[in-house]
Amino acid sequence: MAVPVTAPDRPARRVSARHFVRLKLRVLGNNFRGQGWRIALFVVGVVIGLWVATGGFFALAAPGLAGEPRYALMVAAFGGGLLVLGWLLMPLVFFGVDETLDPARFALLPLSRRTLVTGLYAAALVSVPVLATLLALTGLVVTAGALGGWPAALVAAVGVVAGLLLCVAAARAVTSAFATMLRSRRVRDLAAVLLAVLAALLGPLQIVVIAAVQRADWDRLTGVARVVGWTPFGAPWTAGIDVAEGRAWAAVPKLLITALAIGALLYWWSRSLESAMVGAASAGPTRDRRGTVGGAVAQLFPRVVGWARRDRFGAMVARECRYWWRDARRRANLITIAVVGIFVPVMVNLGGSGFAASAEGGFSFTGQSSPVLVSLSMIFVGVLASVTLANQFGFDGSAYAANVVAGVPGRLELRARMTAFAIYVVPMLVVVAIVVASVLRHPGWLGAMAGALFAAYGTGLAINGFVSVLGAYALPETSNPFAMNTGAGVAKSLLTLLSMVASAVAAVPMVAAAALLGELWLWLALPVGLAYGLGAALLGAYLAGDVLNRRQPELLTAVTPRR
Repeated sequence: MAVPVTAPDRPARRVSARHFVRLKLRVLGNNFRGQGWRIALFVVGVVIGLWVATGGFFALAAPGLAGEPRYALMVAAFGGGLLVLGWLLMPLVFFGVDETLDPARFALLPLSRRTLVTGLYAAALVSVPVLATLLALTGLVVTAGALGGWPAALVAAVGVVAGLLLCVAAARAVTSAFATMLRSRRVRDLAAVLLAVLAALLGPLQIVVIAAVQRADWDRLTGVARVVGWTPFGAPWTAGIDVAEGRAWAAVPKLLITALAIGALLYWWSRSLESAMVGAASAGPTRDRRGTVGGAVAQLFPRVVGWARRDRFGAMVARECRYWWRDARRRANLITIAVVGIFVPVMVNLGGSGFAASAEGGFSFTGQSSPVLVSLSMIFVGVLASVTLANQFGFDGSAYAANVVAGVPGRLELRARMTAFAIYVVPMLVVVAIVVASVLRHPGWLGAMAGALFAAYGTGLAINGFVSVLGAYALPETSNPFAMNTGAGVAKSLLTLLSMVASAVAAVPMVAAAALLGELWLWLALPVGLAYGLGAALLGAYLAGDVLNRRQPELLTAVTPRR
């Protein structure tokens, strides 16, 4: 009797989380094969992770090693709360998340939502940041064990594992949700507002903590720590401390709070995971363009670049402008510049010496800022704004082959990319200068702020022109704008650090001039800063363009993702 060819030889095995972990390890091994620079970056990441983890371990274990139960609860609640907040915000504004296993790759496979979420969650736990965080958090186990014996240490260990699961779930759920929102242009403004609110929480928290430490109101801090300990931010970390202090009854509800928070985050992630697998979001009904005036070439140019000539330079500027507005990954970087650009200078000038605790328990402005300090903070913002272009060719990926085939001159391409990016960033820098001058109540410093911003931004463009050509790396082919390939997070950190240091050094003459010229600098800063920044950017495009002409094939290879 004939046997159907579709009959399986043996029943299909059930897919479990371990299959996703094995798949991730195999993909990592294949990515490292023949890529010495990837291995080097991975080793550097491991060393940096161990160094940070060691420092965190001793900081969290200090109350137990020193026999100070008074500070144990505060260290656990505040340290753990900041850790969870870091896992929430840092992937959004800086590091991104590891997308070695892209959810879109599983779209056509018959996998249930529970299987997919469980498997991707388990694979996300296999990473250097997770292992480094776990090593640092063992300091809480040492503290609980030293203060309450092995029962407290056991509960603290369970809390540490639960808290680590909470951190990973929070990072995945938040980045997936924001990735979905940023893919839809109808809600990009809402995403920007939410990011701004999240970043704004760090400012008041810094002011309150500094003022509380200055006044040494330990009783109030202990009360705040107890409140934080009953939230998901502090519950897993303080369970062991409660057992050590004789409140064993509090450990069970705190671990239950953590478990409920993890379940809610995983459920949220599962709802946004389907959109990530499809790779698109509804952008609403399309507009009728039958009334559009002009031909195809005229329609290519957005209104913001209507001034550009219809030549190669104008076409490059128009294309880049559309990319920065429509690409979710690029738009996420613009949101970061807008948020950090406002809050960093405000907190630098007001958070440290600008605010002081009053006798009535409030806060008052001391007005101890100076043009030199303001110039330093503005230079940081300008450098941060330009560092987005450190891997500008990585945004294009394999699409950069069109420029290589067309033979676009390097100088022309860099100048066009700088111009398109500046169309969005320069208005942000102007807003930053106006807001900071208004908050400081020194409108006369507006010229000095803007001059420092433009000078730092121009020098940053010049430096990042070289960095983007010599240190480009591929970005994953995914719809998640926060996704990073394994090892690319280390590369991004190193390139960012190198670019920021070099750009800041190039902008140091502006700070020196502010310190030497005093009041006269308030009048000269704006024209000098504009000329300094524009000249640096043009010189950087001229020199880096020659390097780009020689390295176009190598650059295309570097930014093309490996499948």
